[in-house]
Amino acid sequence: MAAIQTPTLAHFKLPNIENEPMLNYAPGSTERQKLTEALKEMSAQGAVEVPVVINGEKIYTGNTAEQYNPSSHKTVVCKYHQADKALTQKAIDGALAARARWEALPFNDRVAVFLKAADLLSTKYRFKIMAATMLGQGKNIWQAEIDAAAELCDFWRFNCKYAEELYQQQPPKNAPGNWNRTEFRALEGFVLAVSPFNFTAIGGNLPSAPVLMGNVCLWKPSPSAVYSNYLVYELLVEAGLPAGVIQFIPGPAEEICGTAIDSPDFASLHFTGSTHVFRQLWKQIGNNIEKYKSYPRIVGETGGKNYHLGLPDLDSAGIRHAAIQTIRGAFEFQGQKCSACSRVYFPKSKYDEFKSVLLAEHAKISQGPVEEFKHFMGPVINKFAFDKIKSFIDFAASSDDCKILAGGKYDDSKGYFIEPTIIETTNPFTKTMVEEIFGPVMTLYAYDDNKFEETCKLVGDTTQYALTGAIFGRERANIVEASNLLRNTAGNFYINDKCTGAVVGQQPFGGARASGTNDKAGSFALLGRFLSMRSVKENFVPIDAFIYPSNN
Repeated sequence: MAAIQTPTLAHFKLPNIENEPMLNYAPGSTERQKLTEALKEMSAQGAVEVPVVINGEKIYTGNTAEQYNPSSHKTVVCKYHQADKALTQKAIDGALAARARWEALPFNDRVAVFLKAADLLSTKYRFKIMAATMLGQGKNIWQAEIDAAAELCDFWRFNCKYAEELYQQQPPKNAPGNWNRTEFRALEGFVLAVSPFNFTAIGGNLPSAPVLMGNVCLWKPSPSAVYSNYLVYELLVEAGLPAGVIQFIPGPAEEICGTAIDSPDFASLHFTGSTHVFRQLWKQIGNNIEKYKSYPRIVGETGGKNYHLGLPDLDSAGIRHAAIQTIRGAFEFQGQKCSACSRVYFPKSKYDEFKSVLLAEHAKISQGPVEEFKHFMGPVINKFAFDKIKSFIDFAASSDDCKILAGGKYDDSKGYFIEPTIIETTNPFTKTMVEEIFGPVMTLYAYDDNKFEETCKLVGDTTQYALTGAIFGRERANIVEASNLLRNTAGNFYINDKCTGAVVGQQPFGGARASGTNDKAGSFALLGRFLSMRSVKENFVPIDAFIYPSNN
């Protein structure tokens, strides 16, 4: 495809960008009725067949795998065709062929695709993609609304705003007879986006953020989120995304990623998933470093072992608030958020009161299939996750320094259901305080009031992660002290609020240490990672000689 030449006839101003309003789905509401209808229709249609899509062509390879409903694991949500090495190479070649034309498209026209996509999602596609997220990924109504509807709309709209602001950054000075300017080029090659199961919004953002900046992308969705991600892809096509700009290639991670990373045209990895996998991919990239045209940009958000910390100055109201926020932070979406609260430190003088409120609130939690709207919690995603999470519960049940205070039961006879589990420990380095669980398991530890500074150090030294953390306190001086002591323990830090729920446009998200590269999804910083700047200096005045005055 030849690059198109389109005149720039104006500097366009984006519409006002705001966060997508979230619907409440109260009984009897219109949105509840529409979502109910979408769920019934999707359940009745049976297993959907999802193709590989390369250069706009839907390819049915015959090599298929299945995505199951975690609430009813014998129910197939979709049967998806898988790409192999040859199709991955075809996707690379097609993306590279589409690159020049897409990058040359005026910025306002690229932006228009994603603004339209956000509007389509907030209206026409909202309930369908939410239904796919609920049935395929085990989210209840509220978790699906804040993810598959609101957050994805926000990613698309705010990315456009941040891109506009980036493009406005130009050199502030020009010497006489010169004009300096900066171009924000796309990367030379293609981006590989590897997305997770737990957020449909992340699935949509991983390929679309680099593509907005003029890049082309191979998108490998999680096997446990193929259907919702495919609907997002179809939405982008309807919004005007040209064929080949995003190649949708579900399939085996090792084969697809290995083929992509082995290509000399590999320019960037945009990844959300486990720390172990991210490190393995980074090693593969490092081993191939001499074959690449450019040094690849590696952008990743991985695991977390996130904490809540109570300060000794809390009163009863503050203790109750901390307990309720902890229930939400630990058990929303079954703890399957990289930001979920997994360990809690509370001062001994306030610990019994905190535990009492926490257990009383825990007793109110209901759990069941997502089609039953009353439930606060649903299933975990699959058999692998179920077995891993229950192993931590079994460890706590048999450990001398742990006690299960609530929950602790699990059942996978129909769906992958694990009760929200609260563990109490006397050992701050016990397994459930150190290792990432990624499920509804939280461990409490009571610390000596006079060892607050040591406890802050303990928070930072206990795990390799530094994603999210929250403190609960009353006096400003104490809050400031805690914030300073915990500065490097979390990329997203919350004061008197739970450690989950970052909102695009409000709290850019990401962590450091083993939690990732901290490039902050939902900010201009992320978009900058997919740009290669070119400085242009144009001279208007000829010179008469090469000699400088100092040479005389």
